[in-house]
Amino acid sequence: MRLSIIAAAAMALAMAAAPAADAQTRVTFKSAKSGSSYYQMAVQLAEAMKAGDVSVTVEESQGSVQNVMEAAVRGGDYVFTSPPSLVGLARDGKAMFEARANPKFAEIRALFPIPSLTMHFVARDDEGIESLPDLAGHTLLLGKGSFGAREGEKYIGLFDLTDKVEIADAELNNAVAALKNGQIDAFVTAGSFPAPNVIEAAAGTGVTIISMSDDEIAKTGSTRVVIPAGTYPGQDADVVTTSLPVIAYTTTQMDDDTAYALTKAFWEEKAKLGETARWWNGVDPSFLGNIAGKIHPGALKYYEEAGMAVPDTAN
Repeated sequence: MRLSIIAAAAMALAMAAAPAADAQTRVTFKSAKSGSSYYQMAVQLAEAMKAGDVSVTVEESQGSVQNVMEAAVRGGDYVFTSPPSLVGLARDGKAMFEARANPKFAEIRALFPIPSLTMHFVARDDEGIESLPDLAGHTLLLGKGSFGAREGEKYIGLFDLTDKVEIADAELNNAVAALKNGQIDAFVTAGSFPAPNVIEAAAGTGVTIISMSDDEIAKTGSTRVVIPAGTYPGQDADVVTTSLPVIAYTTTQMDDDTAYALTKAFWEEKAKLGETARWWNGVDPSFLGNIAGKIHPGALKYYEEAGMAVPDTAN
């Protein structure tokens, strides 16, 4: 009889413990191609979220368009990264979303910012290139197919450099060696800072990272960002340049408690993230101003508690 009582008590304890074991919320984080810096960021975020009550599984993506498209068919456990401008195009059914418009795109909601794609114009420091106009008469490597290559080509046209620079026919992964060997005078790259290829170039050759004027930035129509002095070897002053903001999003299907927990965990763990990967140090509350469209109510609750300002369009 006594054994039966003990067994019954043990079963009751096991049943009571079962809900607690399943209490952790599970989320899928869709970011970028494996091996990319943004995939690494997603893995780092997943690890950081372990400090809270949310378990994050990282899922490889072929790009931001795919991430946004899947927001229309995924459930409340879906988190993804995208530039705000792309989410706006989806919501309005424009550009690449014109033939794939979906009313569910209007249900996309922002959570928090992650490191931006930051433009770097990197020149040999012995070439006297201090500004974009100084690129005239020099050889520039843009690379092919990437955001940085497309943006760099756009800037060459904007600033009347089309017939004044020689574009090197080479891939971006050859940029550091080509710069060191004098085959090129400068290269363009875009990524979260500090960018590994810029660190390598600065340490091995000595470089100038071109700073843009506010008028030049306004002409590009892109978001202004500052790369702080000391980010790269030999960089003694702040570098003002442009960026493509990137935001972590979900949809209205995510419950408020989960959105709150994710957002809270991100900001509370960001300092630790920055200790192991410096690109997280470039993110601060001012990046919330890059969010276009609405923020998830659960995330808004955290921002209100933390006293962080959000755009007027956030609610």
